Amino acid sequence: MDTTETKTVSFATWASIGFAELAIASVTGLGLAVTALFLCVVPLAGHMAGSRDFVSYWATGRQLVHHANPYDREAVMRIEHTAGLDDRAVLLMRNPPWALPLAYPLGFIGLRTAAFLWSLVLFACLVVSVRLIQMIHNFPRNRIHWLGLSFPPALICLIMGQTSLFALLGLVLFLYLHRTRPFVAGVSLWLCTLKPHLFLPFGVVVLAWIVLHRGYRLLAGATTALAASCAAAYYIDPSAWTHYLQMMRAPEIDKQFIPCLSDALRFWLRPQATWLQYLPVLLCCVWALRYFWLRRENWNWTTNGGTLMLVSLVFAPYCWLYDQGLAIPALLHRAYISRSGTLVVLIALAGLLIDLELCGFKISSGLYLWTAPAWLLFYLMAHTAEDSR
Repeated sequence: MDTTETKTVSFATWASIGFAELAIASVTGLGLAVTALFLCVVPLAGHMAGSRDFVSYWATGRQLVHHANPYDREAVMRIEHTAGLDDRAVLLMRNPPWALPLAYPLGFIGLRTAAFLWSLVLFACLVVSVRLIQMIHNFPRNRIHWLGLSFPPALICLIMGQTSLFALLGLVLFLYLHRTRPFVAGVSLWLCTLKPHLFLPFGVVVLAWIVLHRGYRLLAGATTALAASCAAAYYIDPSAWTHYLQMMRAPEIDKQFIPCLSDALRFWLRPQATWLQYLPVLLCCVWALRYFWLRRENWNWTTNGGTLMLVSLVFAPYCWLYDQGLAIPALLHRAYISRSGTLVVLIALAGLLIDLELCGFKISSGLYLWTAPAWLLFYLMAHTAEDSR
């Protein structure tokens, strides 16, 4: 290559990196500014705390403290409306009963204080998760981690007060600890079980990996954590499972449209056929086992697990936009090892598009169907580009 070509390539590389840095700065600045403003406003605005998804966890805690059914639609609705939720809405905690110990302490605290503390814990989950991802990659000398801190689905999760950031922390702890401290890594998987529907293909492969590699300490950790949480849930509410199953069978649950491919498929083909919503993820579990088996000798949870997690999100039976914060480990991994800033720019532009959509459309809009497939597409594009070099 002559000198002119070298200069051209160097300039192109510099321009790509410079544009990527600008994209990171722009998106991060906007996202974190909104988040900081939100964290300052929550303690002062009680009506704001009551209008977020968080109010469902607080109302559940209030029910538990008074030894009442935490899944009682009418009782929870009265608490939420008193707290400031729209009179036409009701939000029920749909996490499995082993998540009740997480909501129980909230019932002893006032709404504003509980909302503020909950937001701080969620923010800490995001920051710690991104920090651990940096540690997994030996602290790369760039600003790509800021893209994880400002990832729109994660910030939406924080603002709404959802539990997906707990699941994100569990996922990253597993990636970080599965080699060195398998029992603790297994315990961390309990956080992922707060949203089990998002991890079905991923979880199937975890079980297959445990059997193949005899990772019984990891299995022991996961079993211990799950058993302890189930025991705590039974102590708090002995009828929790009965109440939960009654709530999940209610007709209102199946009528709600969720902007993900599986739910869209059901509403498009046959809205009353709930089983259609689970067919894609069942087929995906079969694919995941084959994907793992072909790579079993050289399986890497950071690399191969990224693909698996993104596919799990795309084909989950239901997945909200805020649940897609779980894509952060895979996207940051691919952005770290990529030699181009293209992936970073694409993620930044996708984030800006999400921000624009949120200005005019509710989070339940079908216009958000593109997001989960986009993260998988970006990941595969970067992977293909790396393999071709």
